[in-house]
Amino acid sequence: PPAHSRSDWIGPPDKHSNLRPVIFYVPPEESPLERRLREARQEAQACDQRFWARHNRAFHQEKEEFIYSRLKAKGLQMRDETGKKATLNAEEMADFYKDFLSKNFIKHMQYNRDWYKRNFTITFLMGQVALVKALRWLRWKKKNV
Repeated sequence: PPAHSRSDWIGPPDKHSNLRPVIFYVPPEESPLERRLREARQEAQACDQRFWARHNRAFHQEKEEFIYSRLKAKGLQMRDETGKKATLNAEEMADFYKDFLSKNFIKHMQYNRDWYKRNFTITFLMGQVALVKALRWLRWKKKNV
């Protein structure tokens, strides 16, 4: 982002996680509470990036292995005689998706629980920052009246 920017910047989707990374704005006079909020947001983003990058890699690898094993069981190659990649029908892929979700159910539950904890903390810190700013504004207003 340009040096004069006063807001967060959102980048293009990450090729592994498919999440859009954020470059957080750091105000020059950032209070310790505001810094805690920004750091909590950065840590939440980093956790999400790590989880979804790992999850997507596992998904694609297991999907390729599943397709390969099913095609091999049918006596087919990964590519047909024209060089086009062979595929399975929707019903066969539904089996894979169901199995993948079942195998990763506990991971998803843990991720969701952690996601809610992190976002509750962020929301609480945002409320504190907003309250401090409101009180500062009211004191300034009272002083200048």
